[in-house]
Amino acid sequence: MGTPEVRRKDLKMINGYPMVYAFALNWERMEEFQGRPDDIVISTFPKSGTTWISEIVDMVLNDGDTEKCKRDVITTKIPMLELYEPEHNISGIEFLKTTPSPRVIKTHLPTDLLPKSLWENKCKMIYMARNAKDVTVSYYHFDLMNNLHPVPCTWEEYVLKFLDGNVPYGSWFNHVKTWWEKKKDHPLLFLYYEDLKQNPKEEIKKVASFLGKTLDEKTLDKIIHHTSFEMMKDNPMVNYTHLPSSMMDHSKSPFMRKGTIGDWKNYFTVAQNEIFDAVYEKEMSGTTLKFCTEIQSCCCKFLSDY
Repeated sequence: MGTPEVRRKDLKMINGYPMVYAFALNWERMEEFQGRPDDIVISTFPKSGTTWISEIVDMVLNDGDTEKCKRDVITTKIPMLELYEPEHNISGIEFLKTTPSPRVIKTHLPTDLLPKSLWENKCKMIYMARNAKDVTVSYYHFDLMNNLHPVPCTWEEYVLKFLDGNVPYGSWFNHVKTWWEKKKDHPLLFLYYEDLKQNPKEEIKKVASFLGKTLDEKTLDKIIHHTSFEMMKDNPMVNYTHLPSSMMDHSKSPFMRKGTIGDWKNYFTVAQNEIFDAVYEKEMSGTTLKFCTEIQSCCCKFLSDY
């Protein structure tokens, strides 16, 4: 049997969630994955600052040592649990089997697709959420360049697909709400992309405290500089230019595009914004989650548990 064709294939349903076709091929091994008690899990809905928070966690764990953080590319330092690409024999699970403890594991999985062993072992988890409108724009551009995703559609079609949860990993609304609920009974640090953008030092202190680290001001400043968007965009260890172009075509759109708050205003029409707001209001009613969608609104901080 030859290697299965996985480029630009339609999503495959896994337990009610639309999943990247290639990842679905490896699902049996995914479910059997064995977590370790000292695993650290970084979870996000896609395009919510995953690589950013991953590099911050790596810097915190290595006490701000930039040379240690250059030891390998981000996909090897912090493997993506569900990643599977048969043509180049890339498997997150295989990477993780040979990764010494304590492992840091990246995932975009919704709570009920995450392997049970990670919950049972009470692994520390960090979840970062980003406002839905900016995620929609970023995810659309990611679809253009990520050849493991289905054939891209128009922006107009994409907004509706996103609202319907017809994108890899399903509904953004379900994702953020269920992860938010998990912090009630699990060691989980819930962060907002916008807070990290506006006040990186305070948010990095939260990460350090959660991971049992105490960092001085000089180290915090070094981490902020090293993980700034400008530095990371030009850093080949973290900007995903190391992956084959058959997987990610940076000529269509860079993996790290803008990293801003409020870019959605450059894409949403008035009509699209009204449709989005109506669905958002309905989906998010009854939750205490609060997001800001532009820099001005981020000044009004919500009351956090942390």
